[in-house]
Amino acid sequence: MIVVFGSLNIDLVAKVPVIPGPGRTVLAPSYQTHFGGKGANQAVAAARIAGPGKVQMAGRVGRDGFGDTAIENLRANGVDAGLVTRADEPTGCAFITVDQAGENAITVASGANMTATAGDLPVELFNPDTVLVLQMEVPFEQAFEAARRTTLAAGTVVWNLAPVPEKMTREMVTELLAVTDHLLVNEHEALDAAGAIGLAPSNYEAAAADLARTGDLTCTVTAGAQGALAVTAEGIRLRAPAPRITPVDTTGAGDTFVGAFAAMLSEGVSLQRALEVSCEAAALKCLMAGAQTGMPMRSAIGSLG
Repeated sequence: MIVVFGSLNIDLVAKVPVIPGPGRTVLAPSYQTHFGGKGANQAVAAARIAGPGKVQMAGRVGRDGFGDTAIENLRANGVDAGLVTRADEPTGCAFITVDQAGENAITVASGANMTATAGDLPVELFNPDTVLVLQMEVPFEQAFEAARRTTLAAGTVVWNLAPVPEKMTREMVTELLAVTDHLLVNEHEALDAAGAIGLAPSNYEAAAADLARTGDLTCTVTAGAQGALAVTAEGIRLRAPAPRITPVDTTGAGDTFVGAFAAMLSEGVSLQRALEVSCEAAALKCLMAGAQTGMPMRSAIGSLG
């Protein structure tokens, strides 16, 4: 079973002539509503590849209409939402303005996400067959506790170090590495994590090697058009190319990679195979607009045919 413990958001997107500065108001003709949150995104991506009933989402939404639709959306995508609970805080929401040049400004109100607790995960979920997927949009100490329990039960922990906290301490990264089997980062996140524990790698590949060795884990770096690199604790390096595409929308590509990677781990495939499938899934997502709406079904992934 894949268990995703993380955030659920509703994204409100308005296209504007110019992004307003302090004290200024601009008018947008309309707005779009999208489902988001890195946790929910990764759960949907995993479910589309692993299949209905193979992914459980754990997190919190508010006692509001946004919470209702967020849960309905998970279920519509084959995700078991039985562990999504209600909080007194409102459902997490991102307010996004996009100007004519494609630049954006984003304000995220975490809301109910910051009340999520590892206690929401029943003890029977922690077992050797569990693949736990984590990000950085719920309280770190709660994500760490969920990872610790999974590790003690001999399950597998996949931690996507995104978004990088503004105040990421040495202690935080050290604790995270100690309970993680697969650390998933992009180039910048790899360097940030290595720097937080006092290392000074020259590039993301060296950072991945440092993190893998320090944490006794496998560190996988997603590098956009350059594909993905995985470095094991023993120093073995594996690479998977990114399919050549002309991207339409890269939003959610990283979350698609994480979800696909978790799905492959749950099926017991090799690390090389997991990298290849995840790169293909992320590339396919980039061919369609929207984060969750563009995530591919298993049948669309040629390498799984």
